[in-house]
Amino acid sequence: MPELIQGRWVASDVAASELKDGAFEREPTRFRQWITADGRPDAAGRPTLPAEPGRYQLFVAGLCPWASRALILHRLKGLEPLVAVTFTDAVLGANGWVYSTPVDAGPGIAPVRHHYELYLATDPTYTGKVSVPVLWDRHEARIVNNESADIMRIFNRAFDHLTGNTRDFCPEPLRAVIDAWNERVYHSVNNGVYRAGFARSQQSYDTAVSDLFAALDALEAHLAGSRYLAGEYLTEADWRLFTTLVRFDIAYHGVFKCNIRRLVDYPALSNYVRELFQWPGVRDTVRFDDIRTGYYSIASVNPSGIVARGPEPDVDRPHDRDRLSGHGVQDLVRAA
Repeated sequence: MPELIQGRWVASDVAASELKDGAFEREPTRFRQWITADGRPDAAGRPTLPAEPGRYQLFVAGLCPWASRALILHRLKGLEPLVAVTFTDAVLGANGWVYSTPVDAGPGIAPVRHHYELYLATDPTYTGKVSVPVLWDRHEARIVNNESADIMRIFNRAFDHLTGNTRDFCPEPLRAVIDAWNERVYHSVNNGVYRAGFARSQQSYDTAVSDLFAALDALEAHLAGSRYLAGEYLTEADWRLFTTLVRFDIAYHGVFKCNIRRLVDYPALSNYVRELFQWPGVRDTVRFDDIRTGYYSIASVNPSGIVARGPEPDVDRPHDRDRLSGHGVQDLVRAA
């Protein structure tokens, strides 16, 4: 993707810096500091920051599933009064993520027009991709964390003492199961659609799309008899899968050539997505117009720039998931 090299912005095709011999290899995130309730060092002795009202800001893009999963935890944990949210414009272009209206990011930085300004404020010599989500410290004018998996877990716990919301989407008794699902889904599905869409060789594409649909077939079989990935309980693993699936038919099936089957061809997965989309608070985190416009505007995979008119997302019909035993999260509440 367009990137910074030694603090200098270099415009290029989306994902260009992450292509190796025709295959897409995602660049790891770089900023991984943690926020905890009290800001004490973690078990490994690494410094953390304290959870404080108004100190942090979440930067997201409606297109991006990685940003979307952080946004969902933000919403489900009731963090709206504590952590501000800022959306980029819909299209990821030569200048990366941009803000058509300059964004207030706190007293230590001028209003932001380009997302990469947040990275330069954090490290003036930064080299690498400029991605969302970003969890930003308004007090210190720097990025705290830009890894969506970390941000989800920060939001799951760090602010509970301020919100009183102790619903737990990653409970300790299920941690091993959740981590196993996250690992499996990440490689074949979350990142699998990108491996297919950005492939620059037939072999790389064939491998990616085969892995993807083998995983979707296995998920269909599992969710036909299990309410959620980890069984009866709705966890972060479901939200990490959901943000890819809800984009599948309107974006990945077309522009990323993930077209062996559609999501609507999978009865269990389709009903699963409808249940999660209809979960209180989630609907407003999914911006279908941004998703469609954003993906079809990526020049390297859709040179014409023509945005497809369909299909319309099938998310409002009743789902059939109540036939399966499930507790949601009401029984996954940490003791105060």
